[in-house]
Amino acid sequence: MINRIMLVDGSTASREVLIRRLQVAMPEIHIASCATANEALARIAEERFSLITTALLLPDMDGLDLCRKIRSSKRYRYTPVIVVSSDADQRLLHEGYNAGVTDYFDKARGFMAFGQFIKSILARNAELYGRILYLEDSKTAIASTRQMLEEHGMEVVHASSVEEALTLLEKSCQTDEKSFDLVITDFHLQGQMTGGDLLYSIRVRQHYSQQELPVLVTTGKEDSKTQVAVFHAGANDFVNKPLVEEVVMARVHALLLVKFQYDTLRRQAANLEQMAKTDALTQTHNRLYLVESGETFLTERNDGWVVIIDLDHFKRINDTQGHLIGDQVLIAMGKLLNQSFQDGLPVRFGGEEFVVLAHGESIPGRCEAMRKAAEALKPGGVEVTVSIGLVAVEDQPGKDLNSLLGLADKALYAAKDAGRNRLYLYDVDGHTVPYSSFDSA
Repeated sequence: MINRIMLVDGSTASREVLIRRLQVAMPEIHIASCATANEALARIAEERFSLITTALLLPDMDGLDLCRKIRSSKRYRYTPVIVVSSDADQRLLHEGYNAGVTDYFDKARGFMAFGQFIKSILARNAELYGRILYLEDSKTAIASTRQMLEEHGMEVVHASSVEEALTLLEKSCQTDEKSFDLVITDFHLQGQMTGGDLLYSIRVRQHYSQQELPVLVTTGKEDSKTQVAVFHAGANDFVNKPLVEEVVMARVHALLLVKFQYDTLRRQAANLEQMAKTDALTQTHNRLYLVESGETFLTERNDGWVVIIDLDHFKRINDTQGHLIGDQVLIAMGKLLNQSFQDGLPVRFGGEEFVVLAHGESIPGRCEAMRKAAEALKPGGVEVTVSIGLVAVEDQPGKDLNSLLGLADKALYAAKDAGRNRLYLYDVDGHTVPYSSFDSA
């Protein structure tokens, strides 16, 4: 469940500032910005948004009139709509509620507070929106239940058979944006496969947990045997037919909150995992990640290389230019390595030393190109050069990563002894040779 926010404001500068504050507060959200009300209405008709913000004054329409038009759409009847204004006048206070305004943000509070303000509203309303896969074979039930769900802001995708539902679920795995947040299914269906078969496939074959994909079962049988069967099949909850709107929506909101909390924890875990393997300053991988993943990376193919890069005279840069300039140099070097070896594994090994694991015959040439590119960086106005040592994995059969690093380090020291700003190879015969030698061989 990924939050998507629509931001409507006639001022380009204001839109840019608000977008930046939202991105800082919620890096994972998707933001769409519009300069006019009509542009916003066109996008709203085609797309689904979790929250909408609008300025009070727009080039083509009053902000409150835009709110009224938004509320006229059934799918946006319960979506939070926030007015962002520097002038919370009496008209806004008196007419805002009737126009469908959820809340307003006073710019006098400062843009820094805007991101957290929107984040708190999304947290309160997280359970109000979801993409639901609805399986039902009764035409009467389909029409009434679908209308009820859509009027509460849900996006509903209907399937008339278990086979169709399973196909839709498989397709939804292709992108998180189109994944389902909840499945609602009748337990007793006509045809060869029942709601129980759908639950079995979801829980056992497709391995969805009850938190990852909650399932709400509808059933016309109130006996305890059926209820036990529903839970044993893997349902999160059930409601009896005929459906009562208040009961159904209470169950739906509760299960969507389960899904929302699961998605939040999963994103947080992914972010923590990324932080644990990333060097905070250079945004390359860190040494721990190299230790954990380096051997596996090299064994994926038989054309691997181990490269060590050292910034020449980096201590002198720190001593004469200061550590802030030194950090700029490291940041620029990290960016260059990430760009030069997108298919490799760039690592900050320690201090001013970097390691790259990569595959392919072109790696020596790419290292030489990177060395020349480093000369052109000049971060903070400082000239930068690097010395590089590398070794081909296939030239050193049986050597583990630590041994290969030691051999690449020998080539690095040969490059430094030769005057720095050079690329040297530790070859198959145990010699260290300059790039010009093995490039022309």
